[in-house]
Amino acid sequence: MSDSTQYTVRNISPQLDHSLKTEAAKANKSLNQYLVEVLESTSNLSDVPILRHDLDFLIGSWAKDSVQDRILKEQRTIDKEMWK
Repeated sequence: MSDSTQYTVRNISPQLDHSLKTEAAKANKSLNQYLVEVLESTSNLSDVPILRHDLDFLIGSWAKDSVQDRILKEQRTIDKEMWK
């Protein structure tokens, strides 16, 4: 006998059903295996780190700008009177 728990999820829209099955197929996994992994990762229980790519487009895009550098330097100055 297994120590695992089963869940029944109701009211899944056809769009969500299609999306989940498509993603599971892309990952070459069963729907159940895919859903367990998604639930583990969103619950911070997975040992596998999540790779995020939402900011990849910014890689290598920083341009030298002396005006911007000066503004950033001014913003990083600590006002010692405020921190007494």
